[in-house]
Amino acid sequence: MVIVFVLVALAVLAAVVALHHYVWRRLVRDTTRAPGPARRAGTALFVAGPLLMVAALVAERSGAPFWLQQTLAWPGFLWMALALYLLLTTVATEPVRWWANRRRGPAVSASPAPTAEAEQVSVVSAPATDTVVTAPVSPPAPAPSDFSRRLFVSRVAGGVVAGAAVGTVGWGTYGVLRGPRVKRVTVPLAKLPRAAHGYRIAVVSDIHLGPVLGRDFAQRVVDTVNSTQPDLIAVVGDLVDGSVKNLGPAAAPLAGLKARHGAYFVTGNHEYFSGAAQWVAEVRTLGLHPLENARTEMPYFDLAGVNDLAGASEGQGPDFARALDGRDPARACVLLAHQPVQIHEAVRHAVDLQLSGHTHGGQLWPGNLIAAAANPTVAGLERYGDTQLYVSRGAGAWGPPTRVDAPSDVTVIELAALSA
Repeated sequence: MVIVFVLVALAVLAAVVALHHYVWRRLVRDTTRAPGPARRAGTALFVAGPLLMVAALVAERSGAPFWLQQTLAWPGFLWMALALYLLLTTVATEPVRWWANRRRGPAVSASPAPTAEAEQVSVVSAPATDTVVTAPVSPPAPAPSDFSRRLFVSRVAGGVVAGAAVGTVGWGTYGVLRGPRVKRVTVPLAKLPRAAHGYRIAVVSDIHLGPVLGRDFAQRVVDTVNSTQPDLIAVVGDLVDGSVKNLGPAAAPLAGLKARHGAYFVTGNHEYFSGAAQWVAEVRTLGLHPLENARTEMPYFDLAGVNDLAGASEGQGPDFARALDGRDPARACVLLAHQPVQIHEAVRHAVDLQLSGHTHGGQLWPGNLIAAAANPTVAGLERYGDTQLYVSRGAGAWGPPTRVDAPSDVTVIELAALSA
C-alpha cells in the first residue's frame, strides 16, 4: 500500500508540474521577448504558487502548528483555484492562437542582401583618380515578422486568460466569504400527518471551519440559519477541518443555533480527519444533539442519523440497522447521512427522506462532473424508489474558499403532508 501511495503521489506531482509548465510557457515565456524582469517575476510566481499550494495541503493534514496552517492557507489554497482557471482559460484560447498565427508572413533574413533591381547606385569621385565607387543604399525596412505577430497574439491571449481567471476566482471567493444564501425546497411525504404540514428543517452541511474560515464565518452561518426560524436544524457533517484545540473558539457561535425542536448533528468524513470523538463531545457542549447511529422520535416523524463511511476505519462506521431497526413503519422517517452514496442503504431500510451534503455541488466548475461520477446525486432533490434524497451544496468550502457555479446554501426543507 505504501508503494502504491508513493507512486500515485509522484504521478500527481508530475502532472501538477507539467500543467504548471504549460501555463507558464503560454503566459510568461510566450509573452516576453527575452529573459528580463517581467519573465523572472512570472517565473517566480509559477514556482512559489504550487509550492505554497502543496505546503498548505501538507500543513493541514499533518497537524502543523495552527499559525503556520493559517499563514499558508490563504495564498496556497487561492493559488489552487487560480491555477485551475488559468489552465482552463489557457486551453480555451489555443484555437484563437492557432487561428491568429495560421498565416505566416514571408521569411525575412536578418541581413537581407540587396537585389539588382533594388540596388541604387551613387557615384563618388575619388580624389586624384578617375575611379568610380558604387555604394548600395539599404533597402526599405521589412514588414513586421511572424515573431512580432506571435508575441502580440500571446500578449492579448495572456491578458484575457489572466483577467478571466482572476475575475472568476475573485467573484467565487466573495460568494463564499459573504456567507450562504437560503434555499427553500418543499418535500411531500406520504406518511407525514396533516398536523406536520409545513414543518421546516434547516439543513446545513460542509461548513468546513479551518485555517481560512473561522469564527466570523461560523457566526454568519448561524445568523442565516436562525433567520429562517426553523422547527429543526440538521447539521449533516464536515463541520471542521482541524482539532478542537485549534477550532473550538471558531465553532463557539454554533451554541447560538435556535430551533423549536433543537439542532442535531452527524459526522462527515472530515470529522474523522480531525478527531471525531472530540468533536462529537464538543458539539454536545454547544447544545447540538449528535446522532451516532441513533434515532429519536420527533412529534410527527422519526429522526435518525448514521456515522460517515470514513468512520469505518476507526470501527465507528455507519450502522443502519442500529439506527433504523425496530421503528414504527407507519411513521415517516428522516435520515441524516453525510454522503449521498448512503442512499442505497436508506432505501433498503425504507427511509422516507435522506438529508446529505459532502459534494459541495462540485464547488469549482467543472468539479460537478467529477462529483457526479462518485455520487448518485450532486445537488438537489431526487427520488430513489420510495425514498427521496436531498443533497445540499454546503455552507462553506474546502481548500480554496472559492465556489464557481456551485453557490453555497442553507436549505430549508418544508415537509408537506399529502393529506393536507
